[in-house]
Amino acid sequence: MKKPNIVILGAGYGGLMVATRLQKQLGVNEAEIFLVNKHDYHYETTWLHEASAGTLHHDKVRYDISSVIDRNKVTFIQDSVQKVNAEEKKVILEGQELAYDYLVVALGAESETFGIQGLNEYAFSISNVNKARQIREHIEYQFATYHNEEEKDDTRLRIVVGGAGFTGIEFLGELANRVPELCKEYDVDYHKVKIICVEAAPSALPGFDPELVDYAMSYLERKGVEFRIGTAIKEATPEGIIVAKGENEVEEIKAKTVVWAAGVRGNSVIEESGFEAMRGRVKVEKTLQAPGHSDVFIIGDCSLMINEEINRPYPPTAQIAMQQGELCAKNIAALVRGKEQLEEFTFDNKGTVCSLGEDDAVGIVFGKKIVGSKAAFMKKVVDNRALYMIGGPGLVLKKGKFNFF
Repeated sequence: MKKPNIVILGAGYGGLMVATRLQKQLGVNEAEIFLVNKHDYHYETTWLHEASAGTLHHDKVRYDISSVIDRNKVTFIQDSVQKVNAEEKKVILEGQELAYDYLVVALGAESETFGIQGLNEYAFSISNVNKARQIREHIEYQFATYHNEEEKDDTRLRIVVGGAGFTGIEFLGELANRVPELCKEYDVDYHKVKIICVEAAPSALPGFDPELVDYAMSYLERKGVEFRIGTAIKEATPEGIIVAKGENEVEEIKAKTVVWAAGVRGNSVIEESGFEAMRGRVKVEKTLQAPGHSDVFIIGDCSLMINEEINRPYPPTAQIAMQQGELCAKNIAALVRGKEQLEEFTFDNKGTVCSLGEDDAVGIVFGKKIVGSKAAFMKKVVDNRALYMIGGPGLVLKKGKFNFF
């Protein structure tokens, strides 16, 4: 009897969790497992804000996929996914086609610009390793160039961050720590540097505990961050951004660096493949299967699951992607072995921690609010745990965070 083909698209948190769990749960003779990813490395998306600010080297945020998969059980294919043909049970890659019996779509997120003009052209996004490197190098270049000009251009020292959600706040925390170092390195007056955060929502960290939001904002303001809350970006230009000011007025904020951190959508392959989706996210069954496709599982940022307690979608986080990956592997192993009864997904929320730089953070862990160094310690524990769950103690020793105090 032919062994079924299991194809996993994407080696992010969810995809790698499926691959590493399936290689433990299924024998060599039970299935052929293929893992497809654009790069031969996995990167910790939740660390990209550090690489972008330059407080963590970009190589530290990634590791080789080959170091965590069993090559005897999993075939790794480095290629880009173009489309899924669910009718023919094929995946069209850039360089080949791949047939599947069971498919896992875990392709991650793309930056969402909400149709704001100029963002794609003139703003950076914290969305992958190379873009993080680009942001860091761009900011360093602005500081390095500042003194080389006869007429000093202060907009070189102005950084606008669009969005005060988790990514925006965590990037601001790293940036606030990095700027004094850059000023010292490039002999720039610290008081000339401006970091401005623009957020359209009525609060930073929307949906987070108000007391913790106040702590985070006060902390960052003391470090020189200026917040423009309830302010919508209308356009990005080569000179900076244009924001709404009042009903019919607009204001230009000039800055040589604009970083967009205000939203993600599911991967565009979802819509290209004809799955019914909202902003690239498929509302999946509780078993994580795509509606009408019992052989297709969709997890992570490409999936949409409703938190029935508040009747709102769960936010796309690494924590939820990894838990989905674990259940997805279990359900696929059950199907391979001829079982029809699949388990349903229940999110076990272990808490959320938002870092404010190396030594400060805010969070809710096991229902308790924490701030300061205690929260920063927990953030590193969370980061190390993600490494441990995929690569065990070896990966933690190689890539983990140990500077706790």
